[in-house]
Order: sequence, then structure tokens, then C-alpha cells
Amino acid sequence: MEKYTIIISLDAVDEKDFQILKDMPNFKYLIQNGSYSSNVESVYPSLTYPAHTTIVTGNYPKNHGIINNTLLQPKRKSPDWYWYRKDIKGITLYDLAKKNGLKTASLLWPVTAKANIDYNMPEIFPNRLWQNQIFTSLCSGSKLFQLLVNKKFGNLRKGLAQPFLDNFVMASALYLIEKKRPNLFLIHLTDVDHFKHNYGCNSNKVLDALKRHDLRLGKIINLLKKINILHKTTLIALGDHGHLNTQYVIKLNKLFLEKGFISLNNNGEIKDWDVFLNSCDGSAYIYLKNDNDNALKEKVIEDLKIFSKENNNCINRILSAEEASSFGADEKCFLMLEAKKGYYFINSTKGNLVEKTDKDFYKANHGYCPKIKGYKTIFIVSGPKTKKNYELKEMRLIDEAPTIAKILELNLGQVDGLPLNEIFI
Repeated sequence: MEKYTIIISLDAVDEKDFQILKDMPNFKYLIQNGSYSSNVESVYPSLTYPAHTTIVTGNYPKNHGIINNTLLQPKRKSPDWYWYRKDIKGITLYDLAKKNGLKTASLLWPVTAKANIDYNMPEIFPNRLWQNQIFTSLCSGSKLFQLLVNKKFGNLRKGLAQPFLDNFVMASALYLIEKKRPNLFLIHLTDVDHFKHNYGCNSNKVLDALKRHDLRLGKIINLLKKINILHKTTLIALGDHGHLNTQYVIKLNKLFLEKGFISLNNNGEIKDWDVFLNSCDGSAYIYLKNDNDNALKEKVIEDLKIFSKENNNCINRILSAEEASSFGADEKCFLMLEAKKGYYFINSTKGNLVEKTDKDFYKANHGYCPKIKGYKTIFIVSGPKTKKNYELKEMRLIDEAPTIAKILELNLGQVDGLPLNEIFI
């Protein structure tokens, strides 16, 4: 019998959102017919790209290699992101599915550029002056498929603006389900993430985005019923990380500039550096060009402590590389910093060291330690093999891939997570 697994990632949907979603008709249906948790611990840093790679590998960022959204590129004003499958260490669910003869599809799933997926529209954007969105996407995914859905549904899009982008993705998803019926389908929706960033977690615009997600879920359920494959389908709705409201941004590269650890050229761009902060939003990595300079290490730690004390103790915690690694983060960093609630880090060397977010900055953000209270995300799975209306009290993001592999009857091998055996009938 043909079997289907559809994974809908609802970027930034967290435990607080779950309290709203569980009373909406389509999410209520999914919950009543499946197993669920609103207490899912994400990874560190709790960002979209590390988290989505964990969802398809079952490993922590330090082990799958996607340790941030962006690459370490101090001299680039706009650093590249971890767009490409080649940057992931080890096997993914979609690799394994393809290897075992299953039909695969992916819509804007992070870190899938140039992946071996049958129908692939990767999440990637042009980051050079000579590039444009259509050409960049076509070169990194399934050309004919992307041309087809852009011709059919491209009128729904307004660039990357929401909710138009998710409406386009949903129209493409419904087309794929009906016409191509992939056995493993990865869908990434960013409506909620967009409006949380720009308006804060408690905005009515976020509530509207949650309502749109319920309608989108309903369209998928209704289509599965219409084409008579709902009983053969495992439907998964999940989040990747939480969100916290923010009031201030911290610019430690500005501090490093003032201390002489960074130098700029005549255009105000970084010419050279000895110490650099690479932001993970609510957390940040500190890298040194020379890892053997112990005097510099001591100086940087002392400067950070003084800066934090003089600025409302805005750095909540300074972690060593060993401590960062114990959380699953990049063991190659010098330090990892955790921002105080209400603060987040950016890479800029311009402006004041600390600025309010009431102008051009995000009103809510992610990237914080996943163990923070009230910062968990969600997981709902409904299918022929899963228990109905069964609540998992707590779980981890790393457990999702081995659980999905078990649903697909595939073996991921040795990974950091464990299958959620208790959800199966």
C-alpha cells in the first residue's frame, strides 16, 4: 500500500501559540486524531536553519554542521546563509527516503539547495548584486517543477512578503499532493515568524497568521479526503523554536572596533579582525582569528564582563567552547553568549553599542537557550500508526527525525535523538 508523510513546519509557532491553535477547528481535528506535545525543547542556537536540519537528521547542530543561520563571513555586509545540502554532515530523512525508492518533495525547507529531492523549491535568496531570485532558485532546485508552479501560482507572491509567500507555497503544496503524491513532503511556512519579528509575539497580526495556518491545514486535510488518501497519510505539524519579545539590540562588534580588535576600510566595511561576534540573535558566537592568543582571550572576557555590567547586565551568560558544545552548539567558537531577556545581538559595527528596538529592529526574536521556561515549541503527528488524542508531556527536537524515520520504516542509524515509541499503536 502506498503511504504518505507530510511535514508542515510552522516557523516560530511555540507553546503559547498552541493554546490558541488547539481550539481552532483543523488543529483541533489533528490533535484529537493524533499524538502531540506543546513542550518540545529546540536546539542551541534555537534558529531556523540549525533547527530544521535537526528535524531531518536527529542530530544536534555541532554534529550535523549547521551551527547558525549564517556563515562566518566577517568581511561581508550580508553574509551567506547555510543554504546548501552539501553543508549538512551525515544523512537526512529525504536522502534516506530517496535511496529507498520513495518520491520526495520540499517547499522552502531550509538547507536543501541542490539536494537530491524529486520536487525541490529550496529556501535561498540572491546575495550578490548580479543575482536575482528566480535564477538563484532555479539553479538550486528542480527547474521544471519551479517554472511550472511559478507560472501557475506566481501571481500569489509579492516577493518574500507575508502572507503572500505562504499562500504561494500552499497552492504549490496542494498541487503537488494532488498531482504528484510524494511519499515524503517537507513544507516550510514562515507567516508567524515574520509577524512576530516585526510586531512582537502578542500582536493581533500574529493571531491572524495562526488563523491562516489553521485554514492552510484544513485545505490539506480536505484535499487528502477528496483524493482518498487521508487514511494512508501521516500528517505532522511542528514548530522549530520559540520567540521572545525584545526591547534592545546589542552590537558587540562595535565594542571590538573601539577596542582595536576590528579595523574598517574607507567604506566602513570590515577590513581585518582579531575578534568577531557572529550573531545567533538571542545568543552569539565569539570567534578569534588566532586561537592561541591567551592574552587576547583574557582581555576579551574581561571587556565583555565590564560591558555587560555597565549595560544593565545585558549578557546573561558567557559560555566557554566546551559549555557551548555541551548544549550542542559550535565547539569551534571561542565563546558563546546568551543575551538577557529583552535583548538580542546583531553583527553591526555602526551606531550605539546598545539601541532600542522601537525603530528599525525586530520586536521579537529567537536564538535563545532552548531550556528557557515558556520557550518550547510544538509537535503534532496524526497517522495510521499513531495513538489518538495522546499527549507527550515533554520531548526534544532531536527525537523528531528518528520518530519520522520509524513512520517511514527507514533506519537513520545512530543519531542524537530517540524515536518516540510511546506514540505508536
